[in-house]
Amino acid sequence: MTTDDSGPRQALSRRLRALYTASVYDVMWDMGIAGQCLDVGIKPLARDMVVAGPAYTIIGGVEPRSTKREYERPNVRDFAMLEAIPGGHVVVLQTNGESRTGHWGELLSTAAQSKGALGVVIDGGTRDAPLLRAMTDWPVFCRYTSPVESDGTWRVYDFGIPISMSGTLSARVRVDPGDWIFGDEDGVLVIPAGHVEDVVAEAEKIKTTEDKVRAELRAGASFKEVYERYERF
Repeated sequence: MTTDDSGPRQALSRRLRALYTASVYDVMWDMGIAGQCLDVGIKPLARDMVVAGPAYTIIGGVEPRSTKREYERPNVRDFAMLEAIPGGHVVVLQTNGESRTGHWGELLSTAAQSKGALGVVIDGGTRDAPLLRAMTDWPVFCRYTSPVESDGTWRVYDFGIPISMSGTLSARVRVDPGDWIFGDEDGVLVIPAGHVEDVVAEAEKIKTTEDKVRAELRAGASFKEVYERYERF
């Protein structure tokens, strides 16, 4: 018998969205979970977009072909990657460095959202940016936008497997299916699934402390004195 974890997962997602990546990064650093920040060139399409949830991974790469069905891979035929999306997950797309086309767009986003996906993080480009920004509760993080269709240039290879994304402190950041993704305007973090509960709990403690720091600073307290009391800046 399987256990439906959608309730606890949704609650954890809400708790993460109430935080900010800077404090979560600090917690992971202190816990020895370093190098988990994706390349800072991966940004939200709109500044207020926030994404938080376990990863549903997709990998693709450059593969020119003359027809849509040429070299069709059985495991991705007929958009199987969309049918397999589990609810409450974030689509995470490794593009393997192709930098001209839109690897994702509004229609794929609409299909993914209808499956219960929470957003998409792309180590590459998207298209249909105005339509994506107009979608409700659909955060999109990517490197760039492009009007160029990927069909005939780039294609999906596989999904639901470990992938690696470009990193900030390391060349690559591994993302296993089910690892947690948390992104805001500052950037995108990958939180190993086995650590996410502890990371969120510690980050909530930091937020409580920083709220006190803000209140004291706004009341005119000396920064030096406040820092010495809380050791946060």
